[in-house]
Amino acid sequence: MAALTLTRRLRTRARSERGAEIIELALVSPIFALLIAAMFDFGFLFRNWEVATNAAREGARVGVLPSYACVSGSSDVKDRVDAYMAASGISSATYEVNVYTAAIPEDAPKFNACVVAVEMTQSLPSLSVFGSIFGGGIGDVPVHAAAVMRTETQAAP
Repeated sequence: MAALTLTRRLRTRARSERGAEIIELALVSPIFALLIAAMFDFGFLFRNWEVATNAAREGARVGVLPSYACVSGSSDVKDRVDAYMAASGISSATYEVNVYTAAIPEDAPKFNACVVAVEMTQSLPSLSVFGSIFGGGIGDVPVHAAAVMRTETQAAP
């Protein structure tokens, strides 16, 4: 009789669902943490891409003004890009600014355009930790933004 009672108790415990929540939590927590980390990293990535795009636009806006020159090494354009990036909290050592003039053909006469490109590398700190744990190559992402604006002067035919 005692063996029968012990067998019933063991079967009841084997069918019991006590502790199932802990196991489910242990299985889901790493996935949830990865999703949260990815949201933060991609949020910062998108923010810095927007900042680079707006800085390039601000630089191109200065470059098309008649009293400024849109040429490689133009300090006016680079200074405007640097001021925008610094106001956004991005150090000047982390990005590169390329400025040049391009002749754009159209149906009408050609026109000159000021092209300002901002290139930087955005690190993904949270995802790189997960990548190092699981052997992935998640780390840095190149961010490239460019703005093209028409100058007030007509290009030579």
